[in-house]
Amino acid sequence: MAKKKNDALMAALRQFVRTKGADYLRDGNVSSIGIGYKVEDGKQTDEIAIQFTVKEKAEESALEALGTEPLPKCIVVDGVEVPTDVLQRDYKANFQVVTERSSGERKSRIDPVVPGISLSHPSVPAGTLGTIVYDRVDGAPYVLSCWHVLHGPNGALGDAIVQPGPHDDNRTDLNRLGRLVRSHLGAAGDCAIASIEDRRFGTEIVDLGVTVEKIGEPELGDKVVKSGRTTGVTHGIVRRVDALVKINYGGAVGEKEIGCFEIGPDPAKPGPGGEISMPGDSGAAWMFKAANGKVTRTMAGLHFGGETNGSTDEHALACLPQSVFEKLGVTVKPPKKPVGRQKGFAPDFLSVPVGLPTLGAVAQADAVLLGGSEVVDYTHFSLAMSKSRRFAFWVAWNIDGKTLKTLNRSGIPFILDSRIPPEFQVGDDLYKGNRLDRGHIARRADLLWGSLEEAEQANVDSFFFTNITPQMDDFNQSAKRGLWGRLEDAVLADVDVDDLRVSVYGGPVFQADDRVFRGVRLPREYWKVIAFVEQGVLKARAFILTQNLNQLEALELDEFRVFQVRLSDIETRCGFTFPPSLQAADSLAMPESLDDRQPLDSLESIQW
Repeated sequence: MAKKKNDALMAALRQFVRTKGADYLRDGNVSSIGIGYKVEDGKQTDEIAIQFTVKEKAEESALEALGTEPLPKCIVVDGVEVPTDVLQRDYKANFQVVTERSSGERKSRIDPVVPGISLSHPSVPAGTLGTIVYDRVDGAPYVLSCWHVLHGPNGALGDAIVQPGPHDDNRTDLNRLGRLVRSHLGAAGDCAIASIEDRRFGTEIVDLGVTVEKIGEPELGDKVVKSGRTTGVTHGIVRRVDALVKINYGGAVGEKEIGCFEIGPDPAKPGPGGEISMPGDSGAAWMFKAANGKVTRTMAGLHFGGETNGSTDEHALACLPQSVFEKLGVTVKPPKKPVGRQKGFAPDFLSVPVGLPTLGAVAQADAVLLGGSEVVDYTHFSLAMSKSRRFAFWVAWNIDGKTLKTLNRSGIPFILDSRIPPEFQVGDDLYKGNRLDRGHIARRADLLWGSLEEAEQANVDSFFFTNITPQMDDFNQSAKRGLWGRLEDAVLADVDVDDLRVSVYGGPVFQADDRVFRGVRLPREYWKVIAFVEQGVLKARAFILTQNLNQLEALELDEFRVFQVRLSDIETRCGFTFPPSLQAADSLAMPESLDDRQPLDSLESIQW
């Protein structure tokens, strides 16, 4: 019971930092906020606290002169009074290279390249190659490091990346490794990836002898180890989690707020000169250690910074790998078979062809374009994305009932599609620390058909955030949600469907007054159209999941219900039109008045 209570408190504290942390960082003297053990008389206690760090600590009477205000002595979170802790500490990204501590091998030109060695943008002195990662879509291998190592204030996507960094070998024209492919600097981390074009590569981290095979989330007290370009192998203990740190990156970039966790030295395994990290280590992968002290194959974080010069408090900062991998669209393992452009929704899948919806003028202007088209293809499904809402207007998918397979979903992460700008997608930040579920639009189970290779790729593709919408956990798991989620099964079971083939369309209904949460408007209605051929005749049946068909009468506390509707009802709500063949196939007669239509109470009440 005590553990559950503590877990609930930690979840509430994480939510507090993520939603309120940026407000405190507006104070120029506050350098970070996070969760850690309270420090008294220079010693760590076992009391959980919300920890603030400040650039300059002073008596309350002197704060006004510093242009700052007193921080609260405690904060009430979820009804629990949590103490605060204020430490004097400032942070910096490790731009400059100082005294060397590592072997020359890390700073030489190496082929194959491996994690733990020097590399950087030609305008940056040097950093560390953290690990080898793979593109989520096509399986291309990349090197992972920090934004301020591979991009920096003077860099741009497409620039050359060199190994080693110019501080270690200034013959940059001879040391090209690849090019800068993607980068991010913000709440999700300080991170970037580059291609590997002029070398081979290995995956074992120098002097650790392990390959990153998994990513994890650190907890207070976890023991970790890293292998960096400057200090080599150093050991640490996680002492703050879910921190939000303010760092000045200089130039036009200026101050940025970076989500991270903090690592202190492991007193049982002190580093050279007591250092846990130094400039040039940025980009190194922090790895979890097992209880027996051995290095695991699970990555805890991406090292990106530490204390400012002159600080006596030795520590390191690392980005959370899940956020980094999501932002950059990469994974730790390559797909079983790298794939190119996927074969999406097939219009001729049924014996009577059916096409895709056509967006209206307003929706078309808001659509994300990929190669000049709003249609984005995946394995067995296609979709069109809204820039402003950051969810799909529609998703269309095919189901082959004859070759459906059962596959495990274990270990498949939800991830952004690297082909689409991240600002046009809603990622995992929306779902952390609350009751929102990630709900598939195209059901994962519907897509697992064809050859085993096809089904496995479809399984992975179904977890792109482009195919996800937010739903409350009780809604997502309710009996009515179960009815909604079984419509595709019902048509295959209850209707003599030709060739056991079905095409399905679905998505959210966007409304101007949808509730805003964390800057995202949450859809409160969903629609679905099921197309099938019965005895050579094309049929289309439409459904809406809503609290009330009459939107003016919907109340926040109304129960969600499934209604059978006309395709024209969905077109009116969503601002697009279905193909003429589908419109003609919608032959059901039903009351014109929305108030006269009754919700479905079971699958048996559906009119197929």
